[in-house]
Amino acid sequence: MTSSTNIASKGVAERVGATDRVADALRQAIVTLEVAPGTPLDKAELTTRFGVSRFPISEALNRLKSEGLVDIRPQSGSSVSLIRLADVMENLFIRRALEADVAEALARAPDDRMMEDLRRNMRYQKAAVEADDREGFHSLDIAFHDRMVRALDYPKLRAIVESVRLGLDRVRRLLGTPRRHAVTYAEHLAIIGALERADPPAARAAMAAHIDAVIAELQTFSGEHPEVFADRAASANPER
Repeated sequence: MTSSTNIASKGVAERVGATDRVADALRQAIVTLEVAPGTPLDKAELTTRFGVSRFPISEALNRLKSEGLVDIRPQSGSSVSLIRLADVMENLFIRRALEADVAEALARAPDDRMMEDLRRNMRYQKAAVEADDREGFHSLDIAFHDRMVRALDYPKLRAIVESVRLGLDRVRRLLGTPRRHAVTYAEHLAIIGALERADPPAARAAMAAHIDAVIAELQTFSGEHPEVFADRAASANPER
């Protein structure tokens, strides 16, 4: 391999690495709502912020566009995508169907190791609620549901649930008030109670009720904050 080829390969690797770094940082900022829906994304500002050229910025924005997190318009530039309420509702519908089945299946023969892990998670959830640790509770909530899905040992199912969860991250954080976390904790307790009793219908009902409660809160929130949701904002501003 010639020296010029080595240099070219190194340059490509550096650009790819820079693109990955920018995309990862922006994705994290968007899904955690550090950068709010609708916020303009100025390429010049981003090149300064990340210390890279415009190419990795453009590539990173295109990648996030494909993930539904960024809008790119030739005339008006880039911005953080508003949330599509229809997509969120579909993802919640999928979660409800799959995770209710998961809970019902697990309740037929609860695994001791899984139950131990879930009880430990619940102790940490209680502490997070009492400390108003919103980020900590968010992570524990994800781990609680993931532990149940993992217990079935169906990799394809877990991949689907994970994909759906990622599409809900921004909404989960928008709804993540101290009151909602306390209610979620109580709903999780009901799910564990059904598992401990080895009661499949009750486990299914508890999981479905948990997700139904999130759907109801989302509908209320989207009505009060239409500017955050693309489909609500369009209805509120038909001339746009």
